[in-house]
Amino acid sequence: MVERAHTIAEEVLFPAALEVDAQGVIPSSHFDLLAAQGFYGLAGDPERSGIEVDFPSLVGILETLSGGCLTTTFTWIQHHSVVRGLTGTTNADLREKYLGAAIRGELRGGVAFAGAIPQPPRLWATATAGGWLVSGEAPFVTGWGIIDVLQISARNTALKVGESTGTVVTGLVDAEASASVTVEKLHMLAAQGSNTVRLRFENYVLPAEKVTAEVSHRDFLANQRMSSRLNGCLAMGVAGRCIRMISEARRPEVAELLHAEHGVIRDRLDGGLGDPETLPAARAAASELAYRCAGTLVVAVGSSGILARQHAQRLVREATFTLVAAGRPEIKDNLLDVFGRVHG
Repeated sequence: MVERAHTIAEEVLFPAALEVDAQGVIPSSHFDLLAAQGFYGLAGDPERSGIEVDFPSLVGILETLSGGCLTTTFTWIQHHSVVRGLTGTTNADLREKYLGAAIRGELRGGVAFAGAIPQPPRLWATATAGGWLVSGEAPFVTGWGIIDVLQISARNTALKVGESTGTVVTGLVDAEASASVTVEKLHMLAAQGSNTVRLRFENYVLPAEKVTAEVSHRDFLANQRMSSRLNGCLAMGVAGRCIRMISEARRPEVAELLHAEHGVIRDRLDGGLGDPETLPAARAAASELAYRCAGTLVVAVGSSGILARQHAQRLVREATFTLVAAGRPEIKDNLLDVFGRVHG
């Protein structure tokens, strides 16, 4: 799978990345290829036809694909939370209906954690006969028009005290506008082809048969540690691509130093799984490295790096994107500390 990812990144994703960036459209063939090669099943249980890879290989795959085309990878990576949700649900009928197709990439999904991650929550669920009424907004939903289903997470309104406790209701909704779901297209400086939108829900009916879980807020966040670690692969992939291009620009000594730092930060990210308190700082370090590597690449290639049809300027914008994509308040605090630090 690592070799497949490298081939796809070098022969398909990277050659098309400038066009994807310029047009703001990901070819559907990118996702079809990832599906055909088994990459939609990486988060699936091997006993249910998922693709089994060890953790270092998974990290290598995500970094490699991100270095090929961040826009494609950022859109595709959301799908794995849907697969994990379906794999772990006690809703056997829902799992039976959707999981196999999701693992094969025939059904493609996205996520909206607006009721679980932000404080205060943006999305709320109120119990009603046969399910839940969901209201509020999901400010950033990726893959609209590309995905088939969206896994939403909404806070239970019956347990609002403190707004940092209570339970989180998670379920699948069809990724389409309706009388109770309105869509606002967002215009971003990078990854525009990810079709990221803002959704507003008004008494949307989430039937019980579409609910994947209801868990405590504490448990929900604990289950997100792996996602936070793997989201760091986006920044590391951008940084890795920049480092390679810096070497190609005849600055191997600079590339060597950055490559060594890249390895240290990867180790810090891995260590954060066992020591969660260190994970936000490691995630911040990954994005800061990507941002610095992209700037270094512009300097290394010279004035051509700021031309519109050059990879250097694209990678600067994509590195900027990683500063906030899949961010958390504690990651933001660490980044502000790094950028505001006085070096003497």
